[in-house]
Amino acid sequence: MRYAVAATAIFVSLWLRPAGAEAACGEVSVAEMNWGSAAIAAHIDKIILERGYDCSVTLVPGDTVPTFNAMNLSATPDMAPEFWINAVRGELTQATAANRLVIGAEILADGAVEGWWVPKYVVEANPDIRTVDDAIARPELFPAPGTSDDGAVHGCPDDWACHVTTANLFRAFEAAEKGFALIQPATAAELEASIVEAFENETGWLGYYWAPTAILGKYEMVRLSFGVAHQKAQWDECTTVPDCPSPERNAYPTSQAFTLMTEAFTEKAAPAMDYVNKRQWSNATISSVLAWQLENKASNAETAEHFIEQYEDVWSAWVAPAVAGKVKRRP
Repeated sequence: MRYAVAATAIFVSLWLRPAGAEAACGEVSVAEMNWGSAAIAAHIDKIILERGYDCSVTLVPGDTVPTFNAMNLSATPDMAPEFWINAVRGELTQATAANRLVIGAEILADGAVEGWWVPKYVVEANPDIRTVDDAIARPELFPAPGTSDDGAVHGCPDDWACHVTTANLFRAFEAAEKGFALIQPATAAELEASIVEAFENETGWLGYYWAPTAILGKYEMVRLSFGVAHQKAQWDECTTVPDCPSPERNAYPTSQAFTLMTEAFTEKAAPAMDYVNKRQWSNATISSVLAWQLENKASNAETAEHFIEQYEDVWSAWVAPAVAGKVKRRP
C-alpha cells in the first residue's frame, strides 16, 4: 500500500465456531476496498461464500476508515476481507473487546512491504549491491532521465505519504552529495512508467515501491536493506514529518492486514468461519494475480475467476474438500 503505517504486533485469537453450530447464511455484505489486492479478495470471497456456503453476497464500496466506522457503529458491511489494522488500532481494540467486531486470518501472509527497490538484473550484474548505501555509491548505474552524470532516486506523488518519507530518507543517506537527484513523480502512472521504461531498456532504476502490486508481479525487483532496523519513534517524529530538519536513517515498517468481521456475521455465516480464519496468500501470489489483471485488462470479477481456476492449490487449502468441490462447479 502506498500509505505508510506503523508496524505493530497484534495477538489475534481466531474465532472458531463448532462444526455443529450451523445456521442459514442468508444475505452477506462484503466491502470491496478501493485498492487492487483487497478488491480481488472481495470478489474471491463472493465466489467461495456463494458457491461453497450458499450465502448471497453483495459487494459494497469501501475504504479503511469509513468501512471501519460503518462496521463498528452500524454492523455493516458484514466483512472487510483485507483490513489494515494500524489505521484504527485503538478503536479496533475497543470494538473487539466489546464483541462488536471479530478479527480473522491475516490475509497477507508476508504483510505489506515498502522500501527502495532496484531491478533484479542490476543486482545480478552487480552482486555487491544489497543495501541503499551500496546503490547510492554507484550513481552511474541509476541514471536520471535526460542526463548521463546524475543518478536518480524515484519518489512518490505529493499526496502520498511516501513523498515525505522518501525525501527525508534521501537526505538522511546524503544521496545528493553522492551524485543523486530526487525525482518525485506527479502521478502513480508516472512512477509506474519510469519502472516500465527501465525494464524495457534494461537500465538501472532506484526508488520507492511497495508490495503486493501488479508492477512487482510483472517485473522482478529486489528490495534493498536500509542497513538499520525500523525505529518507530524516529519514524513518527521525523521520517514521516515534512521537511524534518535532521532526518536519520530508518527502515519502512511491515504493515499487517487482517479479515475483519462483525459479530453478527460470525453467527449467521458460522460454517464459513473456518474459511475466513484460514484464508491468506503470499505477496508473490497476489502480485502475480494483479499482474495478470493488468496484462489482460480484466475486471476484479474476472480476475477472481482466474484465481479460482488457476490457483486451486492455494484456495483449496482454505476449505473442506466438499466445499472445494462446490466452488469448482461454476453455475
